[in-house]
Amino acid sequence: MRCAVCKRESGIIYSTPDVCRSCIIERSDLSLQIINKVRKTARARYGLPHEPPRSENGKQCRLCGNFCRIAEGERGFCGLRTNVKGRIKNIAGTASAGIVIAYHDPLPTNCVASWVCPGSSDTGFPEFSYAPSAEIGYRNLAVFLGACTFDCLFCQNHTFRENTASVYPVRSPEYLASLVSHKDSCVCFFGGDPSAQLPYALVSARRMLNASRGRIFRVCWETNGSMSSRLLRKVCELSLFSGGCVKFDLKAYDDNLHKALTGVSNKQTLENFKLAYHLMKGRPEPPPLIASTLIVPGYVEYDEVYAIAHFIASIDRKIPYSLLAFHPHYLMNDPVSTSRTSAISCLDAAHDAGLERVNIGNVHLLS
Repeated sequence: MRCAVCKRESGIIYSTPDVCRSCIIERSDLSLQIINKVRKTARARYGLPHEPPRSENGKQCRLCGNFCRIAEGERGFCGLRTNVKGRIKNIAGTASAGIVIAYHDPLPTNCVASWVCPGSSDTGFPEFSYAPSAEIGYRNLAVFLGACTFDCLFCQNHTFRENTASVYPVRSPEYLASLVSHKDSCVCFFGGDPSAQLPYALVSARRMLNASRGRIFRVCWETNGSMSSRLLRKVCELSLFSGGCVKFDLKAYDDNLHKALTGVSNKQTLENFKLAYHLMKGRPEPPPLIASTLIVPGYVEYDEVYAIAHFIASIDRKIPYSLLAFHPHYLMNDPVSTSRTSAISCLDAAHDAGLERVNIGNVHLLS
C-alpha cells in the first residue's frame, strides 16, 4: 500500500485505512481526516454519526467517556441515545430493556481470560470454582450486547449497528435471569460493548446473582473500558464479589492511533483500567483484572504492544495480558492476518516491558 499522506510504500496491504502508522502518529490531523471520511461513509449506512457529537446547545450524555453532546434529533455515537425535546431519550440499554442476544457455551470456553479464569483453568478453587481445573459439565452464559461506544475499523460484529429487533431482540433483565440454571457457573457480558448498555447489564447481573444465591456464579465483563467511572465501580463490585473478572481490551496506547482505529480517544479506557485495578486489588487470585490487545499487522505490533505492556506493568507486573490474533473483517477486510513471527515478537515486547503473565490467544488464526 502507498500511504495517502507520506506517499511512501508502507508494506501494508489494507485498502482501509490507507495511511501508515507513522503518519497517524506524527501527522495525525491529515491522517485522521482521511480515515474519518471512510468512517463517515460506513456509519452513514446505519444512521450513526462518524464521531461523538459536540453540539453547542446539545444535551450531554454521561454514560461513557465519549460524553456526547446531542442536539435535537441527533443520535449519540453508540446509536442508543437521542435528544427529544431537550431530553436524552434511550432507545435501549436502560434498566428495563436491552438489545441483546444470549446463548450458552460449555466450559472450558474460548474466552480472553480462559487461561486464568476459574471456569477454564486451575484458579479459584474451591471458593469460586466447582473444580480444581476446568469446570467440565458446566456452562457460561454469553450475553452479547448489541451496541458499542467505539467504532473499530476491524470490528468482528459490525452488523449490530443495525439496531433492529429482527437482528438483536430487545429483552428484559428478567428474561436474561431466566436463562440461568444450575449448570451455569458464570455469565460474560460482551458485545458490541457493555459500556453502551450498562444500566441494563448491571440490573440483569444482579438478578442472576439473586437467582443463584447460595452457589458459585461468577459475573464477568469483556469491555473497551469506556464507561463512566461511576458505572465502572458497580461493574468491579459485582465481579469482585462473585469471583468473576473484568477484561479490558486495550486497542492502542498512542491516542492518535487509537482514534484512527476506533474513532475515539483512549483516555477514559486508560484511566478506568487504573481505577479498576485499585478497586479490585484486594483479591489477587483468581485475577479480577485482565488486559488484552489485538495484534493488527502494520499498526499494533512490537512498539505499540510494548507501550501498552509498559503501562500495565507500571500498575502491576502480575496483571494477566493476552495477545490476540487479528482476523480481517469489516473495513479492514483485506486478506492479511497476524503471523506467528509477529505474535512471538509481541510476546517478547510484553515481557521486555516487564509483564510476568502473558498469553497468545486465538492461535488458530495465526498465519
